[in-house]
Amino acid sequence: MTAVIESEEHKALRSAVAALGKRYGRDYVTRTVAEGKPPAELWSDAGKLGYLGVNLPEEYGGGGGGITELSIVLEELGAAGSPLLMLVVSPAICGTVIARFGTEEQKRQWLPGLADGTRLMAFGITEPDAGSNSHRITTTARRDGTDWLLTGRKVFISGVDIADAVLVVGRTEDARTGTLKPCLFIVPTDAEGFGKHPIAMELNAAEKQFELTLDDVRLPAEALVGDEDAGLLQLFAGLNPERIMTAAFAIGMGRYALARAVEYARERTVWKAPIGAHQAIAHPLAQAHIDLELARLMMRKAALLYDSGDDIGAGEAANMAKYAAGEACVRAVDQAVHTLGGNGLTREFGLASLITAARVARIAPVSREMILNYVSHQSLGLPKSY
Repeated sequence: MTAVIESEEHKALRSAVAALGKRYGRDYVTRTVAEGKPPAELWSDAGKLGYLGVNLPEEYGGGGGGITELSIVLEELGAAGSPLLMLVVSPAICGTVIARFGTEEQKRQWLPGLADGTRLMAFGITEPDAGSNSHRITTTARRDGTDWLLTGRKVFISGVDIADAVLVVGRTEDARTGTLKPCLFIVPTDAEGFGKHPIAMELNAAEKQFELTLDDVRLPAEALVGDEDAGLLQLFAGLNPERIMTAAFAIGMGRYALARAVEYARERTVWKAPIGAHQAIAHPLAQAHIDLELARLMMRKAALLYDSGDDIGAGEAANMAKYAAGEACVRAVDQAVHTLGGNGLTREFGLASLITAARVARIAPVSREMILNYVSHQSLGLPKSY
């Protein structure tokens, strides 16, 4: 019996998304960045074709698949040079959380638009003084009659300027114990008291980063997503897909850079032979390919575990996949630039901008050092260092 690594449906999805990505390509992304615009045309086309919502339930306009399918979409768009960062946020984090824990009204209100791309939701967890420590989040929600009043600050929140709402991680006070526990709220971006301030970034990306200020933002009771007492369970239901999708983003970028380098190494001739004939060029590119393929396997494992409902197993695998993909992406991009030499730093070949972009997968949404902390403590059972 022949082992099936990827189903025919997944191969067809991969091929179709790759074709869409190729129609846009790196030039499209470069142009949108230069114009200071979001990749609206690509986002719209991907939505119309059903790619943005492949992970969302069919009864709400989605494709009925999971993070496995959505990671294929992002990876292939990235490999074509035109990744969509908000895929990590809107359908993967926000869509998943609402699909799993939202009320029927929240699902009807948000999921069809998230699936077809006509609505977009950002995700707000990171704070200036909390970083990776979600237990130190200070954005608080307090009751005022049947309403909630949300106050706090968030930083490095992607795509707020193009979002209809932000899924904000806040904390409510337990009436019995007085301790704070995490909760999720849907906050419209036009709400009174909601402020957004762009962060000047050296990273050239179509999607902008923002700092948010929440000054007694009044929200109705139905803005709360899920159970007020569920806490970290609901939060990590969104964070595990975020790590898997970040891996897909990194693998796609690494594949794009590697393909450009391989093409160049085949054609560039010095001393009567293509430079790719020299092991000093060929072997590092082969190693980059191996690293990307290994990261891809771990990403598939993480997605499979998550889609099968194994949140604990998916947590370990998602962290490992994100770590492996970030490292593989950085190495692939660096080697691609070195393969091209001076040409690797020109705008013509479009690789130099990836040097900065590749580092994102090492830093966000959780640093590689925090992943090593997680694996050493949770997987290996070593004493906790923090």
